[in-house]
Amino acid sequence: MYILALDQGTTSSRAILFDREGNPRAVAQREFPQHYPRSGWVEHNPQEIWESQLAVALEVLHKENISSHQVAAIGITNQRETALLWDRSTGEPLGNAIVWQDRRTAPLCEQLKAEGLEPLFAAKTGLLLDPYFSGTKIRWLLDELPGAREQAEAGHLAFGTVDSWLVWQLTRGRCHITDLTNASRTLLCDIRTGDWDDELLQFLDIPRPLLPEIRSSSEIYAETAVDGFATPIPIAGIAGDQQAALFGQQCTSSGMTKNTYGTGCFILMHTGDRAVPSSNRLLTTTAWRIDEHTEYALEGSIFVAGAVVQWLRDGLGLISSAAEIEALAASVPDSGGIYLVPAFTGLGAPHWDPQARGLLAGIHRGTTAGHLARAALEGIAFQVADVLEVMAGDADLPLAELRVDGGAAANDLLMQFQADLLGVPVVRPRVSETTALGAAYLAGLAVDFWEARRVLASQWQTDRRFEPSIKKERVEELRAGWRRALERSKGWEF
Repeated sequence: MYILALDQGTTSSRAILFDREGNPRAVAQREFPQHYPRSGWVEHNPQEIWESQLAVALEVLHKENISSHQVAAIGITNQRETALLWDRSTGEPLGNAIVWQDRRTAPLCEQLKAEGLEPLFAAKTGLLLDPYFSGTKIRWLLDELPGAREQAEAGHLAFGTVDSWLVWQLTRGRCHITDLTNASRTLLCDIRTGDWDDELLQFLDIPRPLLPEIRSSSEIYAETAVDGFATPIPIAGIAGDQQAALFGQQCTSSGMTKNTYGTGCFILMHTGDRAVPSSNRLLTTTAWRIDEHTEYALEGSIFVAGAVVQWLRDGLGLISSAAEIEALAASVPDSGGIYLVPAFTGLGAPHWDPQARGLLAGIHRGTTAGHLARAALEGIAFQVADVLEVMAGDADLPLAELRVDGGAAANDLLMQFQADLLGVPVVRPRVSETTALGAAYLAGLAVDFWEARRVLASQWQTDRRFEPSIKKERVEELRAGWRRALERSKGWEF
């Protein structure tokens, strides 16, 4: 028997089969188009999301030569803040989904801030008033799509994040649900009650009947009713991608922390049963809800991480593939005193400066491509250290170690420098598919594929542990130089 994890991401849909030991047995992936109708707008076609996700689910069963009756359950993880509307009777979307990266609702967010509403939203949802989150996207769809508001008020429409859309499709419209982790990213959910908040709905003018039922992250929601599966499969786990990665990394007690090194970085610290407010504009979010018990996390996002390596490749031509960055950086003993602040699209947590821009400081005649490559990797690590410093302070929890995943976590030089900066071990797991694994774990627990959470903790294994290797005094010198460069990157305007 296996667990099938559906990992629906921003640029591709993936499916992974996991066995009882938590090992990935087969993987399938399919990219789908990105749509950019205007500057700052990013959209996905909901049918392309669904068709690509179903295709890889069937492909992965074929690869392993198994049928649906050998799948104990399906777990779903997804891009969290992407929003769409569809017709309840036909199942047809009312247009494209608005992707989490989309910035079209910035004026509405500014209007709500001007009305003094951000403290209320922050207190209830743990989020900032930003176009990133789903609530203002729903408002825009209702206001801008012809007839949408009237249909919504009449109860004819359904809203969903991508998890809701997939479950609706998998069950042929029999199940309109989301889990608490996805609901908590909408600006509409009170993370302490775990339910939609009528006051917030009123401020955003969103009819409650539009919304899915909020369920836990691990329970049997429904069975599949879609062509392609010979027998129905229980759908039993749902979590947003970063929460799924936190669970896949088995960061299940207070203070345990993971960082996903992707295009950007997503850092989550488990805070137990406390929804910890941040004084540094970090996000307070739900980690998951299991057996009616809700656990929480602090989250900090870094806009540019792996993307700086892509820039060195595509923009400067210093490398021909991302994998070459480590060897180039290792060709020099250090960065030669230069700092690269990769604020290409502004700075995220904890600085929150949209006017910041990238900066290269300390260049001299002896600076080489190797120094630039090393400074780029170090710039990623400095940003992570900045977030973790304030995160530990907000939570009043010491950082004992950092568990890592994502593409750039394979870079040993970066991981070692990260450990040096933090002064704690950086730990890379043996199974790198942590997001999909988290979804699989949540689903498997619900159907007793794994009998208890302690079994999952025993399965987690280390690939490599990076121990701090430089003195605190040197770390302080390095971080002081970084802070000087960082300040010079702030407040730039075109």
